Amino acid sequence: MSQTLDTLRDRFDPEAAKGLSEVFQFHFSDTDDYYVSIQDGDLDIQQGEHDDPSVSLSMSTETLKGLMSGDVNGMTAFMTGKIKATGNIMLATKLNQLFP
Repeated sequence: MSQTLDTLRDRFDPEAAKGLSEVFQFHFSDTDDYYVSIQDGDLDIQQGEHDDPSVSLSMSTETLKGLMSGDVNGMTAFMTGKIKATGNIMLATKLNQLFP
C-alpha cells in the first residue's frame, strides 16, 4: 500500500489544492485505512481513521490503483459499487484534479 500512497504524494498538485481544507478518508477492504488531509495546498497522509472526514471512500486497493493508472473510471466504479462514498460525495470528483 505504501507504494500507492507514495504515488499519491508524487502526483499531488498543490496549486489545485490552494484554498481547500478537506479530509478524504479511505476505507480499504483488503488493508489498513488511511486518510488524506489537504490544507491550503499542503498534503498529509496518515494511517487510520480521521474523526471528521469531509468524504469517506470505501474500495479495494486494486480499485485505487486502477483509478490512479487510468484503467478504472471513477464514475463507473461508483455506479457499479466498486467505490462507496459518504459525506461530501461531490468532493470525490476533485481527486483527478488534485492527483492528476
